[in-house]
Amino acid sequence: MDPNFDDEALEPDGWMWVRGVDYVAGWRSAADAATELKGAMGEAGIDTTEVRSTAATTTDGSGVLRLSLPAEAALALANAAREGALRWRRAGA
Repeated sequence: MDPNFDDEALEPDGWMWVRGVDYVAGWRSAADAATELKGAMGEAGIDTTEVRSTAATTTDGSGVLRLSLPAEAALALANAAREGALRWRRAGA
């Protein structure tokens, strides 16, 4: 058994598969989102060499993307999002 396994945190609703739920579609959606996000970050000039993403699904089959990135990349992403939002608001005004 894995010594890092925490059976106290084991949540059956978080790992049991439900018949009829399309987990593959949710995972695929999350994987596609990861590709799109990393590509957009690269186009914005953000270094993505240390960006890590994990595609997963929730219990209802919805896609979830878990992202790990250096603080510098997170700040650059936040700035790019703010600049984009500001341009969008100005264009709509």
